[in-house]
Amino acid sequence: MPAKLRFLFLMTVLAAVCVPFPATSKQPVTPHDDLLAATMAGEFALQAGRLDEAADWYLSAAKSADGDAGLAERATRIALLSNDNTRSAEALKLWRARAPDSLAMRAGEATLSLRSDNMRRARRELESLLRDPDPDGWRYAMAALRGGIRDPDKAADLVEDLVDADAIPNQLQPWLVFGGLAQRLGRDSLTERIVDDVIARFPGEPRVALLRASQLRGAGRLDEARAALAEMEGSARLDPDMRMAIAAEYDALGDLQASANILSLGPQDDHTYRLRASLLARAEDTAGLESLYAELKRDADTFDPSRRLLLGQVAEFLEKHDEALGWYRSVAAGPERVQARLRIANVLHETGSTAEAFDDLHDMQVDASIDDDARRDAYLLEAELRFKESDADGELDVYARGLSAYPDDPELLYARGLLWERRDDIPHAEADLRRILVVDPENVATLNALGYTLADRTTRYAEALELIDRARVADPDNAAIVDSYGWVLYRLGRNQEALTELRRAYTLQKDPDIAAHLGEVLWMLGEKNEARRYFEESRKLDPDNRSLQRALDTTGA
Repeated sequence: MPAKLRFLFLMTVLAAVCVPFPATSKQPVTPHDDLLAATMAGEFALQAGRLDEAADWYLSAAKSADGDAGLAERATRIALLSNDNTRSAEALKLWRARAPDSLAMRAGEATLSLRSDNMRRARRELESLLRDPDPDGWRYAMAALRGGIRDPDKAADLVEDLVDADAIPNQLQPWLVFGGLAQRLGRDSLTERIVDDVIARFPGEPRVALLRASQLRGAGRLDEARAALAEMEGSARLDPDMRMAIAAEYDALGDLQASANILSLGPQDDHTYRLRASLLARAEDTAGLESLYAELKRDADTFDPSRRLLLGQVAEFLEKHDEALGWYRSVAAGPERVQARLRIANVLHETGSTAEAFDDLHDMQVDASIDDDARRDAYLLEAELRFKESDADGELDVYARGLSAYPDDPELLYARGLLWERRDDIPHAEADLRRILVVDPENVATLNALGYTLADRTTRYAEALELIDRARVADPDNAAIVDSYGWVLYRLGRNQEALTELRRAYTLQKDPDIAAHLGEVLWMLGEKNEARRYFEESRKLDPDNRSLQRALDTTGA
């Protein structure tokens, strides 16, 4: 499983109560059938990942519910998600009749026009939203663009038309957002034009200068981007948010020391100290870390547990193991104490005191004085240390003990699923992911992870599609999920549809897995030069990416 699945699992936990419904026929109900039954059947089909069937049921329910704009909206959204333009148009007609002035409905019309490749109508709808007196009109226009993009070049042409028409509101935020979209669409000339326009409209605004630096970076003009950021140092001193934004841009340029230096300007807290330590560690800047460590140690006796924990972490970065242990052991109370105990075990393992490290973790695992999450984390850390030792059997034993103490814990199951997948034991990986879904049927990360795994490592593509579709319902604009959707379409042989979705995913997020998938699909479609470009993009983002290695093996590129 790629890193995107682990990230999605950690960052997304959505719980839903699932009411068991009787199995439904694939024949849609008529408008005269019972409204409640149609709605319940539609929801059941939706939870099962059968979007085309769900769209039928909800469209029928919407027809039966005279004047109900909510059902018409839901029917439209589900039909759009299932890529059924005919049903979408029918549901949208009901929605329009019931809520003709709704910004959401008009955004739906723009989205459908984009999906149908009716760019003239899409432009008209988007321009109407952008010129609407409601201050949120531009946000709906942007949502329609993000949801309807199928061809980045056509989308960029459309954005250029909107700029030509002076349709974007004369406010900084929408101009910044449209500039960011142009950059993600890969149209450098359009991005530069928007940036120039923004500079003229909002002279002296620091966020405009930041957009300019980002645009220069995207165009490969790295020295100019650095010069633009250097001019913003005064803003960084005055505004903590700008300081973070400038540091992030330096990070994107790969200038980690410069990023840490920007964060050092102005008042400091544990958050900025941690970020600085992380950046300097990634840069392997020992001198910078030593300076930061000295800064943190001033008046150390008065520091609270959080600061002592941080000092231990910086000492650990610097491989000052004895000092790290001293700081960690001086954390006497609070939630930081639990984290310090985990770090102590890690340092002991790093210094070769393996038995002592595992003894400490075993003590935590049975310590009733700490909360369940901390005890669970002790199992996860032990498993990670066993993995570092290439002790797969020991790692499995840890998960078995952890799950005995915390049956069906999703993080333990997910981590063990990753282990099974690494060992190419897909049946066991699937079993653990399905156990999560038994407890939490709408866990979006797990739906996506299992769907992607079945698409990538088996031939059960239809089943994979249903799982991924369930995740798409909950989070339709999540780049990782859109990537999984494109990948399963490719596995199903629907290469052009797959290319459309993967391009959209890459527009949403520059990710090595997505780039590798895009490259493979392009290669299979005969676009080998473009495919090589995406393979190189993937390599720059993550040279050891597993999806990239598989794509290169498959294509021979």
